[in-house]
Amino acid sequence: MNVLTEGVELSHADVALLAELAKGVTVDRVGRRLDISGRTVRRRLRGICDRIGVATAIEAVAWAARRQLI
Repeated sequence: MNVLTEGVELSHADVALLAELAKGVTVDRVGRRLDISGRTVRRRLRGICDRIGVATAIEAVAWAARRQLI
């Protein structure tokens, strides 16, 4: 299932990734928690940022928080 907000669709896995980052967890630790590599986390995060139109992970977390996704 996906979350659709303002024409942008994020998977629950994307939202979970942003939620972990919002807790202050490092990218590598997020990868370990989600059972994926840190490199995969970075690639997915870049895709999320591109889809929602922001430049950084911090902006992506703020975007999700403003929309009460995390």
